[in-house]
Amino acid sequence: MISDIPNKPEQSEQKIVNFFESYYVKPAEFPANEFNAVVGFFEKRDFGKVSAITVAQVIMQQAKLENIKVFKVLDTLKGLSKLAISKLVINILNSNRDNTSKLGQRSNKTVNKTEQRNIII
Repeated sequence: MISDIPNKPEQSEQKIVNFFESYYVKPAEFPANEFNAVVGFFEKRDFGKVSAITVAQVIMQQAKLENIKVFKVLDTLKGLSKLAISKLVINILNSNRDNTSKLGQRSNKTVNKTEQRNIII
């Protein structure tokens, strides 16, 4: 992250904590051609470059965890509309995020004013 604020020197205790927090975490490795294909799939459906890369990483990680070929996942997504793919991507990203940073969707719900103002004592 780029910032104008100068970096604080990291304390030795924090260095130890950071080391052990990432000790058992393996970096995700994907074949470049598969990754580019997934990114291209989402870019063709009007996703921005950064969003397509982020979604591709999440989908490829999940496919790897479930031992499914990523192209099989893309084949199932081909028949969906752009809106359906966007909703699906929101659900996928939300399943991989903390509760404090969930993404939402706009819904046009009609609210019945009489139900809204009823108060139970």
